[in-house]
Order: sequence, then structure tokens, then C-alpha cells
Amino acid sequence: MSIPVPEDLWDARTRFARPDALSFIAGRRAPQGTRRAAVLILFSQGRSGYDLVLIQKRADLRSHPGQVAFPGGGIEAADADPVAAALREADEEVGVDPTTVDVLGALPTAHIPHSGFDVTPVVGWWRDPVPLVPVDVREVASVYQVPVTDLLDPAHRTTWTHPLGFTGPAFEVGDLYVWGFTAYLLDGLFDLLDWTLPWDASRLTEIPPRFLLDGP
Repeated sequence: MSIPVPEDLWDARTRFARPDALSFIAGRRAPQGTRRAAVLILFSQGRSGYDLVLIQKRADLRSHPGQVAFPGGGIEAADADPVAAALREADEEVGVDPTTVDVLGALPTAHIPHSGFDVTPVVGWWRDPVPLVPVDVREVASVYQVPVTDLLDPAHRTTWTHPLGFTGPAFEVGDLYVWGFTAYLLDGLFDLLDWTLPWDASRLTEIPPRFLLDGP
């Protein structure tokens, strides 16, 4: 059964377009106008609230090996805009049918220094969720439909620390360790939606060594 956009997410659309939305990312890492990419932050109705689609990249990739991310990738010449790119990438990577997604808006574009991409996060509601498996097996090792309540649980939130002295928000759900840009997006989006629960930012965790083959 197709599920319409819930009222709280529908009403939140105006927040995504606010100039200060996620300004802690967009302001500090302003777009450079070089390589453009888009990711899809895809909500759906789960068994106990909302789910979010996350992927785990293959461990043998040269860029961001093994890291947890949103579906997404580079914007191609045939893409009309970042929204079209995010929907296309989600279809190609994990088989999300673009016709089943209601786009709620786009968050400010942020520059990722390590990869050199200017990334536009697109927020969508998946009306007809189905179990997902990797489609682009050259890039994606696994795909997860993670309950938002698990991500919001203060027991699953920590501050990651990098050997070079960097820190940032982290999420630990089961075997998943979410850090870097994806965790910044989750942290900022939950704040924007007024969903964040008080959590102990002084609780530190070291980034798993497998991720340190690449940068933050």
C-alpha cells in the first residue's frame, strides 16, 4: 500500500530551504563550483516509526572504503538537477524506483575537501518501500533500512575522534559506525526537524582503523 508523506515531514519542507539550514556544514565548507554530487536522504515508514536508507561502500574502494553513506554520486550531464541525480543514483545503487519517491526538498550544498565534491543532500519520502539489495555491486557492499529511533537513541550516539585531532558526531547502530559527512548530515537534519534527544557529546569513540585508509 502506498503511504503518503506524513504530516510532520510535509510541514518540514520549508525548513530544508532555510538559508541557515545545516549552516555548520555549508557555511564552513562553501561550495567550490568544481565537482558536483548529490545524495538521497530517504525516509520511509518502518515497523516502529520511520526508516532511513543507508549503504555501506565496498571495502576495496579507493575513496571512502567501507564507509556508511546515503545513496548518491556525481551529477552527470544528463541530470536535470541535483534532485534528478540523487534519484538516479539511488535507483542505480540499490534499486529505489524514482517514481515511488516524493521529494521534500534539498539541503544546502556543502563542499567535501577530501573528495573535492560539492554535495547537495536531497530529502525524500519513499511511498512504497520494499526490501533492498545492492544493485551496483562494484560500489555497494550492503544496504540497510535503519530505524530512525535507533539513530536518535542517545545510547547510540558518540563523538568520533581522528588521530589528526578532528572530532565530530558519530552513530553506532549494531555493526554500523556512521561518521564523517554522513553523520554530520544526520546530526544537522535531526536538529532541523527538532527530533534530537539529549546525548552525551563527551563520550568519545575512536574511528575504526578500517576507515582510516581514507580521510574524514
